[in-house]
Amino acid sequence: MNKKKAGAVNEMRFGVRLVSTTAFALLAAITGALMMVGCPQTPAPGTSFRDCSNGCPEMVVVPQGRFTMGAPAGEEARENLPDQRRGRSVPQHLVTIRHKLAIAKFDVTRDEYAQFVAETNRPDADSCDTLNASGTFIATNGNWHSPGFPQTGRDPVVCVSWDDAQAYVAWLSAKTGHVYRLPTEAEWEYAARAGTTTARYFSDNPAELCRYTNVGDLDYSEQHPGDSGVNRACRDGYAFTSPVGSFPPNQFGLYDMLGNVNDWTEDCWNANYSGAPTDGTAWQSGDCGRRVVHGGSWDADLSGVRSANRRNPPTSSRNTTLGFRVAKTL
Repeated sequence: MNKKKAGAVNEMRFGVRLVSTTAFALLAAITGALMMVGCPQTPAPGTSFRDCSNGCPEMVVVPQGRFTMGAPAGEEARENLPDQRRGRSVPQHLVTIRHKLAIAKFDVTRDEYAQFVAETNRPDADSCDTLNASGTFIATNGNWHSPGFPQTGRDPVVCVSWDDAQAYVAWLSAKTGHVYRLPTEAEWEYAARAGTTTARYFSDNPAELCRYTNVGDLDYSEQHPGDSGVNRACRDGYAFTSPVGSFPPNQFGLYDMLGNVNDWTEDCWNANYSGAPTDGTAWQSGDCGRRVVHGGSWDADLSGVRSANRRNPPTSSRNTTLGFRVAKTL
C-alpha cells in the first residue's frame, strides 16, 4: 500500500476510534442522567426517609447481609424461659438478606394510626385485652384510642390486630404509591440484632436494662403488684407504654426493637425453625391463623425481651402489648 493510501486508512481508523469514544462517552452521560432522573439509586444504609410529609412513618435503610437466626444453645435456660415456650427459636440457621430493605425507625404511633383511621373511616374495635393488677390479660371494651391507660400521640399504637396492621399497610401503599408491608420474621430479627449475636442488642445486665428499653420493671410493678415475674432491679420511668424513641436506638438506628410493644410480623406460625426460609422471605405455610410476634413489651419479664423470642397470637388478637412497624423492599 502506498503512503497516501496508508495515511487515508489511518485517518479513517482514527476517526472511527474518535467517533466510537465520543459515542460511548455520550451514551454513558445519557444513561447516568436517566438513572438520576428516572431510576434513582437506592439510598445508602443508615439513610432515613419518608414517602410523604403528612403522616408517613420514617424509614431507615438497613444494610444487606447475613446472620444466624434463632436462639443459641443454652440461652433459653439461662434466661429462665418457661418450659412450655422453649424450643420455638431453634434450630439456629443462617439467613441471607440479599434484597434492599428499609424498616420503620419507630413503631407506628397513635397519631400515625389515627390518620389511617380518619382517612379510611375504619370503625373502632369493640374489645381489647388488657392487663389486670396481677399481670393477667382480661377482656375489656377498650380500643386503640382508649387502651385503659394514658398515652401521647407519640406512643406506639396498641390494641391492633394483625388484620388491622394489614389494613394499615394497604392504606399506606395506596397513599404513597409504594408497596409497604409488615416485616418478615427473618427481616425483623436481622434488624433487631443489627449485627449482634447476644440475647439483646444492648446489655444483658438486669440492673442496666432500664437504660435501654421499656419493660416490666419497678414502675410497672407498682401498677401491677400481683405480677411476680418483673425485673425489680431498675426503673425505666414508665408503667405502661413510652413515647417512641425514648430510649437509645440499636446499631442500625432503629428504636424500641426490644421492649415497649411486641411487633406483628408477616409470617405464619410454625412451632420451630425446621424448614424455615433462609432468604429473608416470609414463611407462608404452617398455622396462618396465627402470626409471629417479636420484641417483648412494657410488661415483659427479661426472658421475653430477647431478639430470638417469638410468640404466636391469633391474627384477630388485640391487646395492650401488641403493636407493629412497617417495612419496604427498595
